[in-house]
Amino acid sequence: MFYHNINPVLIKLGAFEIRYYGLFYAVSFIIAYFLIYHLAKQKKLDISKDDVSDLVVYIIVGIILGARIVYVLFYNLGFYLSSPLEVFAVWHGGLSFHGGMIGAVISSLLFCRKKKIRFYDIADIVVFPVAIGLAIGRIGNFLNGELYGRSTNSSLCIDYSRNKFLDSIPEGCRHPSQIYESAKNILIFTSLWLLKNKRLPSGFLFWSFITLYGALRTIAEIFRQPDAQLGFIFGGFTMGQILSIPLFIIGVYMLIRLKNKEKAKLAE
Repeated sequence: MFYHNINPVLIKLGAFEIRYYGLFYAVSFIIAYFLIYHLAKQKKLDISKDDVSDLVVYIIVGIILGARIVYVLFYNLGFYLSSPLEVFAVWHGGLSFHGGMIGAVISSLLFCRKKKIRFYDIADIVVFPVAIGLAIGRIGNFLNGELYGRSTNSSLCIDYSRNKFLDSIPEGCRHPSQIYESAKNILIFTSLWLLKNKRLPSGFLFWSFITLYGALRTIAEIFRQPDAQLGFIFGGFTMGQILSIPLFIIGVYMLIRLKNKEKAKLAE
């Protein structure tokens, strides 16, 4: 058993705070810049450092907008209809990965159209920093004492009862679901990294990420406590599972389609 008594605030000067969560995301975007540039050069893409900076900005904006919009619509619409100004209070929390992914895809498409670059050439690279960023972000969730797991008697459980920094203390000992999800994203990154030098159709890494995320997030949700305002939906499924299962199905379909197109080309 681990007693969670972590202060999520790293530095506090009056009303000014630096939280681990925000710091981790800042680090993730810095990693994204250098990793995208490195991989782009490996693939011999005609892309400059300034282009990479632009792409990262596009992705940041897309992630924040998409993640917020989907969270508002799917996770807590009633609350935001009654308090519409809270929609803009991103610092109060409430971001959805699925929305962030949609936002990142749309913003990347806009970037590729502007720079006249093929989308899959960029998408097959961006999945690497996204996986790392998600892994780091889940550690931030753990430090914040949020998105915690379901009750368990496991010796690996987390007890939040002594944490004086949390607004509300979850009862009982909980699965460290944030750590599980961080490990899940590291597994996705490692799997993609092992595939990246193989001869694969353009877009294969992107759809592999979608497939792996959809499958592993669906499994990880088994250990995560559902959002309090939603609970379980449709016979015990969580909203995270309902949004992730289609990712897996679409991902598998697209991977098969890409492989069939590759076989057809080789047969010509």
